[in-house]
Order: sequence, then C-alpha cells, then structure tokens
Amino acid sequence: MMKRIVLSLLTLSVVAGAIAFSGNRKAANGELQIDIAERNPWTHLRLNDADESFHFVVVSDRTGGHRARVFSQAVEQINLMQPAFVISVGDLIEGYTKDTGRLAEEWKEFQTYAHKLQMPFFYVPGNHDLANANQSDVWKERFGRRYYHFLFKDVLFLGVCSEDPYEGKEYSQLTKEQVEYFQRVLADNKNVRWTIVCLHKPMWTHKNLATNGWLDMEKALEGRPYTVFAGHVHRYQKFVRQGMSYYQLATTGGGSKLRGLRYGEFDHIVWVTMGKQGPVLANVMLDGIYPEDLKRTFTDEEPHPIYNRKPVHAVRGKVTLDGSPIADAYVTCFLIGADGKTLSRVGDAFAEGDGAFAMSTYKAFDGLPTGQYAASVTLRQPFFDLTGKAGPNRLPAKYADPKTSDLRFEVKAGANEVTLNLSQ
Repeated sequence: MMKRIVLSLLTLSVVAGAIAFSGNRKAANGELQIDIAERNPWTHLRLNDADESFHFVVVSDRTGGHRARVFSQAVEQINLMQPAFVISVGDLIEGYTKDTGRLAEEWKEFQTYAHKLQMPFFYVPGNHDLANANQSDVWKERFGRRYYHFLFKDVLFLGVCSEDPYEGKEYSQLTKEQVEYFQRVLADNKNVRWTIVCLHKPMWTHKNLATNGWLDMEKALEGRPYTVFAGHVHRYQKFVRQGMSYYQLATTGGGSKLRGLRYGEFDHIVWVTMGKQGPVLANVMLDGIYPEDLKRTFTDEEPHPIYNRKPVHAVRGKVTLDGSPIADAYVTCFLIGADGKTLSRVGDAFAEGDGAFAMSTYKAFDGLPTGQYAASVTLRQPFFDLTGKAGPNRLPAKYADPKTSDLRFEVKAGANEVTLNLSQ
C-alpha cells in the first residue's frame, strides 16, 4: 500500500515523521512531495532546513607577508559555497606605513577582491589595518566605524576592534567608549538566540588581561550563549572560557609556515551553520574547494615581498631521553648572540614517533640560518589546555629553558644533522 504525501518544512519541524495527505497537493513553500510505502529507502523525512538556519563564513588573516593567489582565490571558492555573508577577523592589508598613497593602493587591491564576493563582506580591523594615526584616518574615510554590531535571524554579531586605540604596544586595549557601546548593545539584545563575536587579537591570552577591557566584555557576555572568533597568531587553537567556545583561526593567505594540522598552520575558511542549537563549525581547507570542472579561476594577486631574510640550511635531527626517542617532543632553537648570552628564538619542530625532527624558520622544514644555537625541549600533554595554558611538561624541567638546557649545536652551510640527548 502506498500513499502520496506532501511534507512541508513547518510540518516536519513539529512531527517526527511524515504526515500523509490524500491525493496530490501543490507545494506552497518548496515542500517535499514523495510516495511513502510500508518500507522506504531513506532514514527519515525530517529535513535539515529550518527557517531560522543559515550559513556564514569567517575568513582569517591575509597579511604578515601574504602569499600569491590565496585570498583572491578564496573569494572565488566562497562564491562556490554561497553563504549568506562573510565576516573577517582583521589584518586585511599589509599596512604598517604612513604613506597614504601606498595605503590607498593596498586598500584598492583588497577591495577589488572583496567586491567580487556575491554576498556581503563585513570588515573587522587588525593591527596591520590600524597601525598608526594615518591608517586610522584612512580606515575612517573608507569604512567609518571601527566597531559595530548587526542582527540576522535573531543572532547578534559584534565586530570588535582590538586596535582601539593603537598605541604601538604589543598588547591592545579596548577603549572605555567601545566597551560601553557593546555593553549597551548586549543589554538591548538580551534575548537573542546566539551572539557571535569577531575581533582580531585573542585578547584573553594577553598579559594585560586585567586591564585591557576584555574582562569587561566577558562580564557583559556572561549568561548568554556566544562564540568568539579571532586571528592574529596565524595558528589555529580552541579555547573555552565561561563555558563558551573561543577560536583563534589560522590564515586565509597570511604569512605561515604551512606545516599542517599538527602545528595549526594552514589556509582555511570557517563555514558556520547556525541552527537551533547554536553554531556548527567546519574548518574548510582552501586546497579542497574546486568548481565542477576542477579548474580554479586564475587570479593576479601578487605576494608581498619579504626582505632581509637570512639564507637557511637544512637541519634534521633526533631527540632522545636516556637513549630512547621522545615522540611528540617540541624542540625550539635559539640563535646565540655575539655576546654569548643573548638568545633569539628562530625555529621549532615537533618530533615524530622515532624522535626525528626537521626544523623550520620561514617555511615548512626549510632549516635554520648559520650560527651557534641553544635548544629547549618539552613534552607537553596536552600542548595547550582549553584555557590556553601550556600543558604539564613530562621532561626534566631544565630542558624547558634554553639557558639551562645545555643543548648546544652549530648550523653550517649545507645539510646539518643534530642529536639532542636528554637525561633524567
């Protein structure tokens, strides 16, 4: 026995199954029409297409030495996926100049790509975008506000400016005016179903957390469901604060060694599905998005020139503890200055299961510049906990500090082999 039914999305949201209608009925709102028998070749008919659901994309850092044809191709790839809109976490131009002519050229280039998106693009500034008073004036002339909010389908979006004001310091601070603005916005929108916060720097990790204004923001956010997206570090990491998820994104074309998932270094976009239970995230790697003909659109985005890089030479090695290899050990190398005391962090690597490692300075596994080096070695499990703190170190404490580790080696021109022997 078979019945002809019409399934509406509204009906499906109420009833966990199918309601049969007699005869054929014309769908009024894109309803599903299907014949149902006693046995059917599907799991269920509760369509995942609720009216309140939507998709948006978060893009991460493009600068700090942007690479050719990454962000511009990401625009073409996002158009293939058709989200409702795109929002950034800042660092869109290289910036760090007071030359208004150069700034105009950089913004013109970026906006050429942004305007090719078939959906809205929401700007959020980063330190490369607001590095000085001239850049602040250019931003105001082009975009007006440095921070703002909007509502879409009962979801509140906050575009927070972590560079307000810029003071030439490593750690940013939110102005009292910006904090008060968002306090009012949050007070006026108490009952939204979710809040999304986008800013550039992960201010909750900074040493000036007690005074930088972020704790005031968190106090205003407390008690509501929300999610935070940031960038700046060019390394993917998840945090949990106040029971909510905070994401530090990798890159969308920005400077990166691109060593992959283990290092949190990759080019991606975040595809966010906003449903009844909150956002569902998918980190989509840019090297996995192709059009139907498998041919990507060629773009003319040039790389940012990088100057004053020292030549590097391959450095591979092995790290052991009392003769046994240390799988997952984290090795950091510091160049020893001419005074024999100054240490400058240069490269790092994770060891494989057999203790083998390959150092990276500018690109994946490219090696180190020549010179005398001190090394530190740790084995942290986890590497970071969800609060952002380093996990407990399983190795002797002296090896965590290059000053006390007594691990020394020299890098010469050509291929280098290094053995780091630790002992209890």
